Amino acid sequence: MDPIAPADAAQALAPAPAPAPAATAPSPRARFGPVGLVLAGGISVQFGAAVAVWLMPRVGALGVVSLRLLVAAAVLLVVCRPRVRGLSRGDWGTVLVFGVAMAGMNGLFYQAADRIPLGAAVTLEVLGPLALSVFAARRLASALWAGIALCGVALLSGGGFGGIDLVGAAFALGAGAMWAAYIVFSARTGARFPRADGLALAMGVAAVLMLPLGIADAGAKLLVPSTLALGAAVALMSSVLPYTLEMLALRRLPNSVFAVLMSLEPAIAALAGFLVLHQSLSALDALAISLVIVASMGAVRSQVTGK
Repeated sequence: MDPIAPADAAQALAPAPAPAPAATAPSPRARFGPVGLVLAGGISVQFGAAVAVWLMPRVGALGVVSLRLLVAAAVLLVVCRPRVRGLSRGDWGTVLVFGVAMAGMNGLFYQAADRIPLGAAVTLEVLGPLALSVFAARRLASALWAGIALCGVALLSGGGFGGIDLVGAAFALGAGAMWAAYIVFSARTGARFPRADGLALAMGVAAVLMLPLGIADAGAKLLVPSTLALGAAVALMSSVLPYTLEMLALRRLPNSVFAVLMSLEPAIAALAGFLVLHQSLSALDALAISLVIVASMGAVRSQVTGK
């Protein structure tokens, strides 16, 4: 998954409570509705990331991240209008750490996407949430799923990381670690703040942290109208639109199902990289990504079923 996800997405690592039995079975259209929203959000995120990679030659990875976070923060702050008075020290501390995790996650991910194919970057990045899920579950089955994921990473690396840019892979793994931190503090922020107020404040913190780096990297190039327009498009596609779609979906979709759907992010990223950036995948790369997807789905299933 491209890193800026809604605060509610953090709940994906915890199994949802069993729903009360319904009087009548939902229609196929009602069942597919929230699933379609999540898939649409994932497609928007990854194609937004592909557009961001296309924009990088103009302003660099840090410039793209700065534009994306700045526009997303502006939109969320205007829409949410979060209350800042009366917040405790713990509230502010949670928001600050959440914002740091968000800035690091996005900065590292785009540095990775600038060096390695988008599908590979997301595949390595998703190891962060997968590791968090395995650690939280502490079951033998989860360890087995983690082993399958590592097999996928070994295939992706060509058996010894000789076939992939090591710096790009390191950035992707770092982004995964920050994604895991994002999930933890997203949950804590959601518990402390109403609606998306905490997310809006944290997005503002992330934008403030990344903007000086973006200015240092790109300078006045950030003010070119066409660049600003593309940066706004990336922010809307990768932040605002998927956040809205996923928030609506989570009102009607169990968290366990949401987590399984999010496991498809590497495949969507690979498709976006192929269609937008003309990044082809070998049969071995496709198998590697498939193994990581299966491992992610299996880890979620073992958490929900307890097996």
